[in-house]
Amino acid sequence: MKKITGTPSASSLLDDKIKKLGDWRGQALAKVRAIIHAADPEIVEEWKWVKATNPGTPVWSHGGIVCTGETYKNAVKMTFAKGAALKDPARLFNSSLDGNVRRAIDIGEGEKIDEKAFKALVRAAVALNSSKRPAGNAVRSQKKRKNG
Repeated sequence: MKKITGTPSASSLLDDKIKKLGDWRGQALAKVRAIIHAADPEIVEEWKWVKATNPGTPVWSHGGIVCTGETYKNAVKMTFAKGAALKDPARLFNSSLDGNVRRAIDIGEGEKIDEKAFKALVRAAVALNSSKRPAGNAVRSQKKRKNG
C-alpha cells in the first residue's frame, strides 16, 4: 500500500526556508519569528501565495493577517497588513510608508531588532484584528470615474 503524505506544514516550510538561507537573513527571520511567538503564543503560521514563480510567503495570523516575512538580497521585510492603523512610537516602520494600509520594517544585515517595540506592534496588530471596528484609521481615496 502506498503511503499518502500531505503537504508540509507552514512551520516546517518556514524552518526549511530559514535553514536554506543559511546566512544573516535566516538568522534575522528566525529572530523575528521568535519575537512574534513571544508576543502572541496563539499566533498561527501560514504559508500563502505559492505560484510557479514564487515558492510562497510566510504569514503570521491571529484573527486575520498580522504580518508577512519576505527575504531579499539586502533585507528581511516584515510587512504588517494593517500597519498604517498601528501606532509606532519607536518608529520601527521604515518601508512602504506611503500606502494607506500596509507598513513594513526592512531589517538589514547587522541591524538590531528592538524586541520590545516589535512585540508591541505584533500585539497591537492582533488587537486590531480582534476588534469589531473597521480596519484602521487609514482613509481610502476614491478615484473619479471618467465618462466616455
